[in-house]
This record gives sequence, C-alpha cells and structure tokens, in this order.
Amino acid sequence: MTNTDFAPQPLSPSPVGALDAEALKHLNAKVTEVFRSLAIDKRRLPASQLNKRGIPAYVAEWVLESVVPGQGELSQGEATRVLEWAARVIPGPSEQHIIKHKLAQGQTVKVLTPLQAEIQLKKGKEPERLAQLSLLGISDAYISDALLEEHPDLLRQGMWGVVELGALKDGVAVLSFKPMQAMVNLPLFKEARKKFTLHEWRALLLTTLGFDPAAFSEEQQTWLLCRLLPLVQKNMHMLELAPKGTGKSFTYENISPKVRLISGGNVSPAVLFVNNASGTWGILARFKVVVLDEVQTARFEQPEEIVGGLKGYLANGKLTRGGLHETASDCGFVMLANITLDDQQNPVKASLVEELPKFLRETAFLDRIKALIPGWELPKLSSKLLIGNDSLLTVGLKSDFFGDALIALREDLSAESFSAKAVQLGGDKPYRRNEESVRAIAAGLMKIQFPHGEVEPADFYRYCLKPAIQLRQGIWNELYALDGEYRQYELRISQAKV
Repeated sequence: MTNTDFAPQPLSPSPVGALDAEALKHLNAKVTEVFRSLAIDKRRLPASQLNKRGIPAYVAEWVLESVVPGQGELSQGEATRVLEWAARVIPGPSEQHIIKHKLAQGQTVKVLTPLQAEIQLKKGKEPERLAQLSLLGISDAYISDALLEEHPDLLRQGMWGVVELGALKDGVAVLSFKPMQAMVNLPLFKEARKKFTLHEWRALLLTTLGFDPAAFSEEQQTWLLCRLLPLVQKNMHMLELAPKGTGKSFTYENISPKVRLISGGNVSPAVLFVNNASGTWGILARFKVVVLDEVQTARFEQPEEIVGGLKGYLANGKLTRGGLHETASDCGFVMLANITLDDQQNPVKASLVEELPKFLRETAFLDRIKALIPGWELPKLSSKLLIGNDSLLTVGLKSDFFGDALIALREDLSAESFSAKAVQLGGDKPYRRNEESVRAIAAGLMKIQFPHGEVEPADFYRYCLKPAIQLRQGIWNELYALDGEYRQYELRISQAKV
C-alpha cells in the first residue's frame, strides 16, 4: 500500500451503538465458544469477594478457576466454598504471626502469596538461595535449586502461587510451589481474533479489563485501551494525567504480575536502576512495565540522579548507575498523576505538567515520553462503569491469560514493519522523535486491536494512527510551550499527504 492509503479519511458516524443489546448478548456465547476455558464471566470475581482479600484480579480469577471452575454467575454455594478456601490459604495482614506460630509448632502451611527468590554469593561460603514472602514478612526462607530451575521467573520479578512452607532448625523452607499458569499460544490467539468484528473485539477487550463497554464513548474506549500499550510495545513510556477517581491505576494493578505498580512512598535510584552495594538490579530491569502512581506527591530520593538516569534509559533502553553496572531493558515506564480540573472538566493549568515535580518538567525528560493519555476525558470510576448484573456483555478473557498474551505480542514485529511503511508525518522537516513515537503508538494499537495483522486503511487511520497522533500531540504541545527550541518545527502533528 502507498502512503496515500493512510492519509486522513472521512469518518463514518460513531459506531458506539454498532453493537445493540442483542448483539452484546450474543457476544457472550461467542466469546465462550471461541475461547472456551480461557473465558470467564467477569461477574464471578466481585461476587466472590476475593478482591477484598487484597489480591489482584489475575490472581483472583485463577483462584476461582481452581476452586469453583465453571461459567455463568457465581452461585451462593460456590461463593461460600471460595471464601472458605481463601480463609485457609490467603493470609490477611493480621495473620503473619499465627502462620509463624504454626511453623514453629512443626506444622506445614499452605498460603497463596507472591514468591521471589535471590542468590547470595559470599566469599568463602556456599551460595545461599533465599526466598521472600512479602505477605508473611519472611525474607530469608530456604528454597531448592530444583524449584528455581523449574520456575526461573522466581529469580526475575517473582511469581504468584500456592506455597507450602515448613520449619527447619534454623529457619523456614519452601517445600513446594504451585504457580499460576497461563499457557499462551499466540498463533491461536491471532486466529481467534479473526472470528470477531472490530467492534466485538474492542468490546471484548474492555470487558476483559472489567469495564462495561456500553458505558463509554468510542474515544473513551480508545483511551482505556491505550493503557495497554506498554504491555504490547517494548520501551513504551507514557504519562496519564487525570483528576482523582478515574481509575488510572485500576488496569495496571490487575493485568499481570510482570507489571509493577508503585503507589506513594520513597523512590530511590537503587529501587529503579541498581543497588550498587549489592549489584542487585532494580525494577526497571526485572519487570515488563513499571508504573509510578501519584507522581505529583511521590518522594524522590536524589531526584537529580533519578531524572538523569531516567533520561538515559528512556532514550536508549540502557540502565546504569555511576558507571558501575550497565544492562539493557525493554521495560515500559508509565507515570500517573492527578491534575486539577475546572467545573467544565477541563485542566485548570495552562501547562498540563505544571503540577508535576519540578525536575519532571524538564523538556529533555518530557521529550522522551512518547504519549500523554488525556485521562481528564474519562469519567470517574463507579459501579455503573464496571461489569455488573446490569451489563449485557459479561464474558471476557481470564486476566492472567490476557496479560501474558499482550506481553507475548511484544515479540511480534510485523506491526512495527507495517506502521513504519504506513506512517509518514507531514511538514517541511518533521521532528524525529514525534515520528518515532507516532509509529510506535500506532503499531501498539494495531497489536491490541488487530493482532492478526489484517486491517483496512480506513480502520488503521481511525483506530491506530489518529489516536497515536493525538497521544503524541499532548506531549508536543507541552514541549512547544515550554521551550522555544521546539518552535522551529510545526505545532500540529499530521500524517503526510502525498
């Protein structure tokens, strides 16, 4: 196809209502038929009350499938069995000492918890293999080589699963580990996409995330789907600004164990990059996506070192600190921040980044952020926006499977190739980072909505390229206003017309 195939197209009327009530009801059966055991009725999770146990959706849905497998709404009997199982296996914050007491009495204990392991090497001593169970306040449990070889992700970002613990004379040992498992067959995932129309697929994606697609306009649906970009695209760095209560962190905390959400507290160079004293790599090296929530109130230790290290990382994907250690990472970096709106729900400040910490307003740093999601255009999160008993479409994909499928799409470079040919920005001298960002965003939106690679030119423009330009335009507007150096280029980002 030529560049002209992807020039701005006249838009048809908004297809928000393209799926009527009957179509949505039919879609429930279709999703179940196509995805079978990988589909789940999203009403089962809130009915189970598992979310009140402090576990993310990708874990809770795995529990439901393990304890009370089935389709449709959760029955009272199933809810009771789940809660009884949770009371035995999911420890609450007040139960740490009870569990430790049982271990001290020689009992074995099974708990559902995140488990992370590390190897400590010391001169003249045997290597120590230590496991950390953060929910139990245990940081030095023994773990065998066999378990580490069987589950290498324990040494990376850690894994959720059912851990069996036993007491030793000098500590606690991990006796067995049953991890959450989601088998992803990417070719079959792509084939499944072919059985749905675009509007069906978008509705399915939103339902999978826990949102009622009928409660959002087409543009709002797109902004919600844009939150998935860092999962499908390597080194996708984004900023979302919105008032309180719009659910900015909702998607990230429930999508995958390979996404790390930091909400509040201190952020240090050792946490982000590397601990120079121990040589332990930070979260940007160990996770696929790192999300800093409430950036406007976060406390940054050594902010100059953090912003300097981030500028280098956002530009070239290299992690280093003081030149002592260096590695490459494809982790996406997302910042979420609250901003003030007026009574018309528009940002009060002329500069959208004015309420961010001062060092994050540096244009050399902002320029490396690819996209700005206009979260102020989304409604505040409420029960009416989430899947409930009044929703017509209630069946979505299981969260653990869906998160792994998105991350697997990172390795599919066909969308990047497609976007590189299709996207050429207009203007006498388009700014290089604008073009790179728009291409990366458009490729990511293609992976999310057209993972099978089949897309019509008008659909690529409307659902991939147009929103990609809007997301980068938000960053470009700030750069243009803050620094005269950028005004040698055109203000408006647009697709070239040939």
